[in-house]
Amino acid sequence: MSQFELTILGCSSATPTSTRNPTAQLLQVAGRFFLIDCGEATQIQLRKYKIKFQRIDHIFISHLHGDHYLGLMGLLSSMHLLGRTKDLWIYCPAGLDEIIQVQLKHSATVLNYPIHFRFHDAGKQELLFEDEKVSVQTILLNHRIPCCGFLFREKKKPRSLNREALELHKVPISALHGIKNGDDFISEDGTRIPNAVLAHAEIPAYSYAYCSDTCYDDSVIRQVTGVDLLYHESTFTEEMKKRAKETYHSTAQEAATVALKADVKKLLLGHYSARYTDLSPLLREAQAVFPNSELAHEGLRINVERLSQLAH
Repeated sequence: MSQFELTILGCSSATPTSTRNPTAQLLQVAGRFFLIDCGEATQIQLRKYKIKFQRIDHIFISHLHGDHYLGLMGLLSSMHLLGRTKDLWIYCPAGLDEIIQVQLKHSATVLNYPIHFRFHDAGKQELLFEDEKVSVQTILLNHRIPCCGFLFREKKKPRSLNREALELHKVPISALHGIKNGDDFISEDGTRIPNAVLAHAEIPAYSYAYCSDTCYDDSVIRQVTGVDLLYHESTFTEEMKKRAKETYHSTAQEAATVALKADVKKLLLGHYSARYTDLSPLLREAQAVFPNSELAHEGLRINVERLSQLAH
């Protein structure tokens, strides 16, 4: 299993089509399963792509337009019916708890497991989740209603040790933690042994930025600078730029402009208007600005570690 892998479950915008479902993604990082938005048919897509959804403990909902959360109640219900008992955390705008509770109330359903809601504030960047391996921060977006993206970052990884060098220089166990984190070692006679001698090369930590619904906004560039993979909505082509502005969405060219200015490694396009049966015009438009652009499609899996290695 990849340590940092994104799976696209849905890539349509406001309405599904016969070939595309509304927005949902599954990000695996260091054994953690993060669900990002949950449009209609998300649980079906999870089954289709053989993802064990009971392993999902954290769900991130960007905003309260239906194409980003209408699959949530069905998923929660299935988790309940299949015997889930462990806690679930939902990071979302205020109000989603009411939407869920009223459905539970009128169906006389008491879930077998606790749900913990953590509300994000679309007016400020916040740290939503953090443990010893991963952090998740909000990205401020510019949409018709309060909306946040999410920035997933791996923590710095400890270096693997060179056992032969440790024995040669008689390094005590008490010094190993510091060496794993990049420290040099000072021997009893005062000799400094460089970390590069005692440990193998630093293991890269990867990052993924998810920008759901937003019009073009320069402030996003600063927030996503240098990420390994950027997903940026690209609902329209440039010929629909007026419509994009009216609906607070972006064109493929605008998404590519963000990627270029933010110096990201790869751009993933998505959230396509249902008017496009052929997505190639969006891809051409993006690649003219930022060549390393790719179309999201359902079932696409991107190993972020592998694409970062290819970039070097």
